[in-house]
Parts: sequence; C-alpha cells; structure tokens
Amino acid sequence: MIYKTITKGSARFTVMTEQLIRIEYSPTGEFEDGQTQIVQDRNFEQVHFDVIEKENGIEILTSNLHLYYLGGVFTNSSLYADVKFNFSVYSNRWYYGKSYDGNLLGTTRTLDKVDGACELDEGIMSQNGFTILTDNSLVLTDSQDILGKSMDSIDIYLFAYGREYREALKDYYHLTGATPLLPRFALGNWWSRFYDYSETSYLDLMNKFKKKNVPLSVSVIDMDWHRVSDVPSRFGSGWTGYSWNKSLFPNPKRFLSELHDKGLKITLNDHPADGIRAFEDVYATLAKRLSLNEELEESAQFDFDNPEFRRGYFEDVHGPLEADGVDFWWLDWQQGSVSSSGADPLWLINHYQYRDAQKIMPNNIILSRYAGPGSHRYPLGFSGDTVISWESLDFQPYFTTTATNIGYTWWSHDIGGHMQGYKDNELSLRWLQYGVFSPINRLHSSKSEFTSKEPWHFDTDTEECMESFLRLRHRLIPYLYSANVLTHDEGLALIEPLYYRYPLDSEAYEYRNQYFFGSELMVAPITSKSIKELELGKVKVWFPKGKWYDFFTGQKYDGGVEISIFREKNSNASLCKGWSNYSFR
Repeated sequence: MIYKTITKGSARFTVMTEQLIRIEYSPTGEFEDGQTQIVQDRNFEQVHFDVIEKENGIEILTSNLHLYYLGGVFTNSSLYADVKFNFSVYSNRWYYGKSYDGNLLGTTRTLDKVDGACELDEGIMSQNGFTILTDNSLVLTDSQDILGKSMDSIDIYLFAYGREYREALKDYYHLTGATPLLPRFALGNWWSRFYDYSETSYLDLMNKFKKKNVPLSVSVIDMDWHRVSDVPSRFGSGWTGYSWNKSLFPNPKRFLSELHDKGLKITLNDHPADGIRAFEDVYATLAKRLSLNEELEESAQFDFDNPEFRRGYFEDVHGPLEADGVDFWWLDWQQGSVSSSGADPLWLINHYQYRDAQKIMPNNIILSRYAGPGSHRYPLGFSGDTVISWESLDFQPYFTTTATNIGYTWWSHDIGGHMQGYKDNELSLRWLQYGVFSPINRLHSSKSEFTSKEPWHFDTDTEECMESFLRLRHRLIPYLYSANVLTHDEGLALIEPLYYRYPLDSEAYEYRNQYFFGSELMVAPITSKSIKELELGKVKVWFPKGKWYDFFTGQKYDGGVEISIFREKNSNASLCKGWSNYSFR
C-alpha cells in the first residue's frame, strides 16, 4: 500500500488524499483491508501530511484539514476535525456523529408510485465543504462474491473537499470504482410500454416509427412477453416468468431476429423474485441441476447467494433466451430485501447480472434499480413507476442532477410517466423534451389507452414537435458518447449541478432544475403548464457570467442575470432540424 495508515489503540486512520481520510474503529484491533460492496480501491498516491503523537491520541494535519483523536471510543468529544476553509455559517469543525445541514443530497432507490418529490439520501457533496461516507456494506472475496461482515465496527470516510465538487467526485470514483463505458445504442431513443403486444402488432409499431423517420435504438418488451394470465393458480402470481407467451409470440426467435434486422437492441422485463416454478419451459433442466423434487413441483427459490442457482439462472434460464436474441435484461426487483448473506438481493442481482451481461457484448448494460453507494458500477438505473403529473416532471431534473453527488449518473426514467395521473398533451411533450436532454431517453407508459407515448396519438402540432425532438436525440449521440467516455475515463458526469462549475455563486444552488448537460450545454427545462392567458411556457433561468446562445434560435444572452424565458409549446419543432447551426454556449 502506498498510502499511510496510523493505528492508535482500537482506532486506525488512513490518509488517502489531502482531503480524504478513512477512519476506523475495531474493538478487536483487527481492521478491514478487503474490497467491500461500496469500496473497491483504497490505493491512492502518497500525499504529504504530518502527525502529532499524544499520550492517548493523535493529530493528523494535511493541507485541507486537521484531525484530532483523543483516544477511546469514538464520540463527538474524542474525534473531530477542523477543515481549512469556512463555508459553514458558524464553524468549520466536523464532529464525529453530528448531523449537519448543507448536504447537497444524492439519490434514492426508486420513484415507484411517487407523485412529485420524495426524500433523497445524502451524497458526498456539502455546501459546508465536508461530509461523511459510511461503509457498512459487506466484504467481498477476491472473486467478488460476498464474504461476510467487516472486522471493523466503524468504517467511515471523511470527505473535506470544500467546494471542489468535481475533485471530490473523481476521488469517490477512485475509491468506489469507475463508471463503466456505455454502449452507443443506450444513448438513443428507447421504446417501452407495459402492454400485451403480439409479434405482429409490435413489428407493425416499429415499422410505423421507421415510416415516420423517427429513430429508435432499443426495443423494450415489458412483462407480457412471458406467460402471465394462464399461470396455474397453485403457482401464485404471474409476475415472474421465463416462458414465452406463444399465443402472442408464436416464434420468439423469428420475432427477435426481425427486431435486430431493424437495427434495434432488445431487452426483456424480468421480475425474478418468485424463482423458477414447475410450469416454466426450462424447469426440468433446472430441476436436474438443483436436484429439485419434480414430482412435488418443488420451485427453484430465487437465491443469488447460491452459486449453483446463479449458474442455473444464467445458463439454463437466461441463456436460451439470450441465444434467441435478447441483448440485455430489465431487472424489475421490487420484492423485498432478505438474503442468506445479509446482502440486499437487489445489489446481488445488479452485481452478478451486470457481470454476466459482459459475456454477450463488451460494455453491455442492465436496467435496474439503485442499490446504494457503488451502484454506478452497474448501469443503467431504472427509476421506477412514476405517477403522470406535472409535479413528477418538475422533480425529475433535480432528482437526476443530485444523483451525480453520489456518482450515479445514468438514470433512465419512465419518460412521460407510467401510471395514474391524467392525460395532458402538453405534459407529455414537455416530458419528452426533457427526456431528450436527460441521460437515457426511454419513453414508457402503462396499459392505459390514455397514456401511450406514440407521437401520432397526440394533436398534429404536438406530434410534429415530438418527432423532431426524437430525431434530435439521435443527432446528439456523438456528443453524448463523448460525455460517456469522459465519465468513464475522467469521472466527469454527463449531468452536473450548476454548483459544480459555479460553487461560490448562490444562484447555482437556488436553480435546482437547471443543469449542465455535457461539456457545452446548459439546460433549463420547462416543467410547468403554460400560462393560460399567454399560451406560453415559462422557466426562470440564471445565466452565469459570460456569453450564452440559445441552442435552437441562436439568440445571444449576456450572463450575470436572471431572466424569465417564455416558449411556445411547439416553438422548437422545426428548429430541431437545423440545430447544428447554433453555438452550444
């Protein structure tokens, strides 16, 4: 190890950078050096620091902080640190165990059934300039399986980066692992709907998109691809399934092949919680592997802690479907948090499924929910079944932006919303416009006839604008892919809060829905209904100092001002065709 550790009794301190210190406490005096579910690499370059030895404690000094440990069990009087900047109102001192205002928040597991805003977990960025990352996750073996609990009873990381947010994120990625490079297809338009399509109706739909010159890159087949309603009642719910519904898809391999011929990548929805039951086509094969009692129809319980179940799941269950043409999986886990190892089953799914996905193609992806810090190693994030409302749309830009504060930069939302709510043409259009300038543009809806997102289901003006924006998304792919590379190689996120670039400007913290989109674009989506009297949408925009140019019109704005911008619902439809004539900034 090239970093320096200092042990004092039952405590150990590791100076990782001049702004980052690991702090551990172990009653046994044994400390954890292995990888965990959160932490992957503690091997940072050697940095200069000083140590002052005390009778019972120590002091550690770097260019950014001065840590004091007086000995004994950690308390707010025995462990604290002075940071060498003062962004707090009253004090620049961190005390162990104390909560602080100013955290700029991170993200949360899911937006399922959320109508508007919800609470978010903390991130590693704070206006105070310091915050804590707690690692209470499980230890991994050299082969990246769950080993067990850490030997430490306390294992925390003190981030003291001031307002150098980009530097904090870069070192967080060093500590927890880099965000993988995404395949190019993930950056295009996705078509998704919870609907019982047939082979014919789905292919007809794809042909209509092509006829209208609306590009798609990913075809999402929601859960009705498998048997649902005809599952014998003795097996319980039909949400989990791995056998094609042959009444809708009589020749699955042919169907998938035709989608591939159209240039589409394919993902199937998988609710895996109920395991593999006796009605499945692959049951006999898996039963032999796992020595199940076929006569009693013994189910293969979902258990990703069991290596033999994992092998059967990937080789016997998913394998044949992948051989037929499935490119990656939408892992729709909603059913609990219990596993024999103590690990969150969602984390286990993401961890093992992402690793298996790389066998299909390099840099392959999964679509799944967030399972805590470190989840950025398993892109992409499925944010859940949001309610269709203006309130939900208004929350999504802020939600997506703050996720960068915990390194989670590739959220995929149900663009347009999934369920309940109400039909509103303008809401659907504004949501799509936001989706084009979000990490992943995946149109989605429920089975309701009122929620489907095909552009031609709306009035002519709305249809024209939707289709233009979907074309624009594909014109942006080279720009998006460049940002994708920068995220992987340099830890620079596609979506950045304003305060990453303007950390000392109060406006950067106030304009929560405004964000940077790659290196050249600043986005301020309209997320509220048009003003009735004017028939114009409105958004208040802060222009930092400098010169700014409207992406669609070329209109020049001098920075250092806050301006209310008004836009017609469809004002940018024709302009999308000539977007490249305008400066980004």
